[in-house]
Amino acid sequence: MSKNNNTPTPHIGARKGEIAPFVIMAGDPLRAKFMADHYLENPVLFNNVRGMLGFTGTYKGKPVSVMGHGMGIPSIGIYTYELFNFYGVKSIVRIGSCGACRKDLKIGDLVLAMGACTDSNYAAQYQLPGTFAPIADFGLLTKAVDTCKKLKYRYQVGNVVSSDTFYSDTPGTDKWMKMGILAVEMEAAALYMNAARSGNKALALFTISDHILTGEATTAEERQTTFTRMMDVALSLL
Repeated sequence: MSKNNNTPTPHIGARKGEIAPFVIMAGDPLRAKFMADHYLENPVLFNNVRGMLGFTGTYKGKPVSVMGHGMGIPSIGIYTYELFNFYGVKSIVRIGSCGACRKDLKIGDLVLAMGACTDSNYAAQYQLPGTFAPIADFGLLTKAVDTCKKLKYRYQVGNVVSSDTFYSDTPGTDKWMKMGILAVEMEAAALYMNAARSGNKALALFTISDHILTGEATTAEERQTTFTRMMDVALSLL
């Protein structure tokens, strides 16, 4: 897809100016709707193409958009590319769930992804002569750490792995664990690459929803009471 200024795009029904420069994204579009309903002032729906809900409003008087991005690198890759390149978005913060890979991480803890490894071939499009290391924006990351400290949320900062497979025929999480990976998720690497290529900012922050080592998983009540913490942190970055 060639870069151009034509909006709406094939995947986002908004016109230029209807999306704020700062966007918070979640895999589940209903989580984006939850944020719009419970956090934003005067939210307006800007997208419902393919059911990928997006809203623009204000938070404490500051403009912000919230939107779903779907599951996996191809999906978030499309949406964040269009947001960065067609809609003038400058910062994207992904919030989502992840599977813990270390015993010192507990259900409900936050993980701030300083870097995002991947088993995806997404970076091949750039034809680089080596391996690209997708990383977060340092400014967003440090502000997120400050918020976690202020609110006394349990958190860790480090590397995650963005996997292309949820049901893998040859599970290999233990190999990533040897390299100090904190958690497994499915999208951050593409977000960080798109931000780097477009010269913009990105951060991914997660709530531990299940534990690969212990087999623990969140209950519906725990998701309701703890998943809002990452929303608090994301909104503090405005």
